[in-house]
Amino acid sequence: MIDVPPGQVRLTDRRTRRTWSVELAPYRLAAFPVTRQLYAEITGRRTAAAPDSRLPVESVSWWDAVRFCNALSRRDGLAPAYELPTDAGTGADAHADADRCEDGQDGQDGQDIEWDESADGYRLPTEAEWEHACRAGTPGPRYGPLDEIAWYRGNSQDRVHAVGGRLPNPWGLHDMLGNVWEWCWDTYDPEVYGTYRVLRGGGWFDEHRSCRASVRRRSHPTFRVDDVGFRVARSRGV
Repeated sequence: MIDVPPGQVRLTDRRTRRTWSVELAPYRLAAFPVTRQLYAEITGRRTAAAPDSRLPVESVSWWDAVRFCNALSRRDGLAPAYELPTDAGTGADAHADADRCEDGQDGQDGQDIEWDESADGYRLPTEAEWEHACRAGTPGPRYGPLDEIAWYRGNSQDRVHAVGGRLPNPWGLHDMLGNVWEWCWDTYDPEVYGTYRVLRGGGWFDEHRSCRASVRRRSHPTFRVDDVGFRVARSRGV
């Protein structure tokens, strides 16, 4: 995990032409997206036939991601960040959370999930945290030349690649742009899109214009797409 310093980030939505600023406390963010190997270790399931352990996990829903966070927290002896509807009164453990990562409970839309911000366990980054970490103090739309930092349509050969294969940003975070889109905690625009959650970063199939620090996309929390994965965060000072 990389220690990310506090700061302020200004978010922009091109569709609504809305901008807003967020003040951020220090936090930690994984240097890489969650890999297929780690996902399989925690859940007991593989998401694709390819055995490459360094490929980022993809085709995972937002629900899969938050359940994975809880399961990983319990494995590491940390307090789970999320209270899920199915956990209430069950005394769920890491195995139970892992078993539910892909158990077909995708009819739920994520509205009933509560984030315990005092918990020290793993969680999804907020989109403000994600953009702040992606920019890493750099002023432009990208933290370096795109072909050097990201796998995208122009160089990916239409496939996902092992994490860490491109240069990191100044804070040591790899694959913040390209390779796979990453789930964030936030809803995209509740008044228009309901429970749709934010995706950030661009993926291996995207044109260069989608691989920028400010680009926001959305998907339903139950959808699984072959260029969408996630990375985990942790709060500091809790």
